[in-house]
Amino acid sequence: MVLIGIVIGVVLTLALMYAWGSVRVVRQIERGVVFRLGRVQELPRKPGLTTLVPVVDRIKRVNVQVVTMPVPAQDGITRDNVTVRVDAVVYFRVVDPVRAVVEVQDYLTAVSQVAQTSLRSIIGKSDLDDLLSDRERLNQGLEVMLDSPAAGWGIDIDRVEIKDVALPESMKRSIARQAEAERERRSRIITADGELAASEKLAEAARVMSAAPASLQLRLLQTFVEIAAEKNSTLVLPFPVELLRFLEANTDRTPDPDDPDS
Repeated sequence: MVLIGIVIGVVLTLALMYAWGSVRVVRQIERGVVFRLGRVQELPRKPGLTTLVPVVDRIKRVNVQVVTMPVPAQDGITRDNVTVRVDAVVYFRVVDPVRAVVEVQDYLTAVSQVAQTSLRSIIGKSDLDDLLSDRERLNQGLEVMLDSPAAGWGIDIDRVEIKDVALPESMKRSIARQAEAERERRSRIITADGELAASEKLAEAARVMSAAPASLQLRLLQTFVEIAAEKNSTLVLPFPVELLRFLEANTDRTPDPDDPDS
């Protein structure tokens, strides 16, 4: 009886060890890649309980969530010979766990290195103005450069974004002076356009008044009214030249008997 009990205990222990070694839990955010005697199984294990053959099978869990990977700032010289320091961020996820495990030793490190080299390449091919104002196109270019090698590793690049462009202090001052000069240029253009429009309106008004001289007198009277409204103590009224001409044209000149020339 003692021997039977020992045998039963050994069997139960072995069964528990087998169960412990053969059952694994794969989380919802993971996929399990199983190696059987060193050979990878084509279909990854889905979330939930999965059974393995003890000693024979080994499982490697792969996270399939979107990974947010910051790219360290890279120093480079733009196409117009400006030294800049640019950093970025890469969003990607594993779509083929088997290839991510088999085709590359460490896909996280591989994506990071490719992102750094691609960022330096983009810096060298771009002008400073593009880095500052046309980032959307550069982001798309970075995504294309990363997607080519990443697709072979079973990785899908969601998007790549340039975060910051750091400039030397001397370049910042130069850009500030350039921006100030541009604002001054626009201000002068706006002022000149306003003066041109005003001169055109004044010329048009002069043509109207020359066609109707009485309108000039009405405008003069209106000006007197506006000046009088300011409560000035002294008001100087200029004598209209047109009135002098009118009086001169309509005054009868009677001959003077004492004047031999009349």
